[in-house]
Amino acid sequence: MAKKTVVYGIPNCDTVKKARVWLEEHGVPFEFHDFKKAGVSTALVQDWLKDVSLDELINRRGTTWRGLSDTYKAEAGTTAGAIALMIHKPSIIKRPVVVVNGRVKTLGFSAEQYETLFA
Repeated sequence: MAKKTVVYGIPNCDTVKKARVWLEEHGVPFEFHDFKKAGVSTALVQDWLKDVSLDELINRRGTTWRGLSDTYKAEAGTTAGAIALMIHKPSIIKRPVVVVNGRVKTLGFSAEQYETLFA
């Protein structure tokens, strides 16, 4: 049975672009979910958190995080607050989130990691 791969991210993100190009060049079929347009749900983020930690999922090095008020950053200290923040500002999610058969397999892009994952 073929693996179902979904790439979650935003199309103008350089890391997402690299991941999509790599997948296309290696013939890996995938769906793309633009979470700026389609959003993310509480249930989806909670599902991701079964596979990755909150610290891994939130991109604290990005411009969106740096632009947040201290109040928002403090809210991200709890799981419920962090999920609410990711739904409100999905750009703070580390990109791309690569889900294979319903499970998060990797965050971000590394050609070496993709070689192993999609070999």
